[in-house]
Order: sequence, then structure tokens, then C-alpha cells
Amino acid sequence: MLSEQRHKMILDILKEKRSVTVTELTNLLNISESTARRDIVMLDKAGRLVKVFGGAVLPDHTYQMAEPTVMQKSEVNREEKKRIAKYAASLIQPEDFIYLDAGTTTGYMLDFMEETKATFVTNAVAHAQKLAAKGAHVVLIGGTLKNSTEAVVGTMAVLTLKDYHFTKGFFGTNGVSRTAGFTTPDANEALVKRTAVEQCMKAYVLCDNSKFNVVSAVTFSSLASGTILTDKKQEEFEEIATIVYA
Repeated sequence: MLSEQRHKMILDILKEKRSVTVTELTNLLNISESTARRDIVMLDKAGRLVKVFGGAVLPDHTYQMAEPTVMQKSEVNREEKKRIAKYAASLIQPEDFIYLDAGTTTGYMLDFMEETKATFVTNAVAHAQKLAAKGAHVVLIGGTLKNSTEAVVGTMAVLTLKDYHFTKGFFGTNGVSRTAGFTTPDANEALVKRTAVEQCMKAYVLCDNSKFNVVSAVTFSSLASGTILTDKKQEEFEEIATIVYA
């Protein structure tokens, strides 16, 4: 077996189990202890895992500093995002005053949204257009349009949001970490998200499984501030966060 194949298998095992011993690797991969230890050392040096006594664990988090475009994000875990979005859309009631954050997963909610009697406030131009086409009452907040994420940000957006009191809010995130909370790459977008979360009676953060143990540049909220809607079991987060599986 090539070393690249072993390394991939070790990381796949770690992704599922979060930790693995040298003995487990020798049995699972049918390799010697010296090979298992050597692979662990190499992956540790590459930053893919953390070497511990007798085995290895996944890092607490990986850093994601780059800001993907809407097009790039739309191609990642599309079916998982749609499943989460379908569940999120089912939570909307006729009397709700909703904040809908910019993002691909929140955008997919519009494909499943049957309730149009609720009132929607959003910082996403594309979301506002689709909601209006469905006949919904929608408010697009003013401010500066950010090209890469097609989100409205800035002081005007923040000041507007502080006057609203939402029954429910639905948010996207770039990362979910036990220590850093919900994170996003841009400080201006983080401020809009933080303000909107604070104005919600109930906040939902929509994130597929790829967002967990990822830290981006700026925290916009703590894990305790909202209910996480995701697609795959996240046992290590269940003690510190409210999680609903779609």
C-alpha cells in the first residue's frame, strides 16, 4: 500500500473516531507498528493530525482564512445543505418576523418555503428578489454590497437591524468551533451577523458537517446563542451546543 493511501485511510479513520491508537491502526490497516508511528509523525508534521502518546487525535480545529465566493460555496455539500434548508424552512410560521442571513444554505430555504405570510428582513439581494417573486413581504436592509458573498454590510445595515426584533433568524457560518464559536472571514459581515443574532428571539445556524472544527477570522456569536441545524451527528458538540439533525 502506498504511503499516500495509508495517510488518507488514517485521516478517514480519525474523521470518524476523532482519535486512534497505534495498535488500532496496525489492526485496521494491516501494517506494522513502526509504519503506523512513522505515518503519524509525518501527518503530525504536516498539520493534519496531532501526535499523542500511543496514537493520534484530530486537531481541535482547522483555520479557514479565505473567503469563498457564492458560486464556490454552492458546489460544496449541496445535497446536505438542501436537506438542512428544507428542515429550516419548515420552522417558519405565518406570524413570524424573520431575519434571513446571506448565504448558500439560507438561500436554499427559498426552494422549500411554502409560508409567505411571514415578514422577512434580509441582507442578501438574491434572497430578497426570490422572496418578492413568491409574493412575500420582504425588507432588504441598506448598506454596502459585498461582491464575493452578495451580502449587504456596513454601519447602515447594523443601525437598521438594531431597531428590529425578530421571532426567528436563520444564519450561515463559515466555521463552528468549540472554542471560537461561529466564525466568518470578514469583520464587517461578522458585525451584521452578530447584531442580527442579538435581535432574534430564536436564532438558527445552518451548517453542513464540513463546517465543524473549522475556525475563520472573526467570531460573530457563541455556540450558546443559537440552535445548530446540521446533517450529520456531531457528538463532541452536543454537550456545549443545541443541535438539531435534519
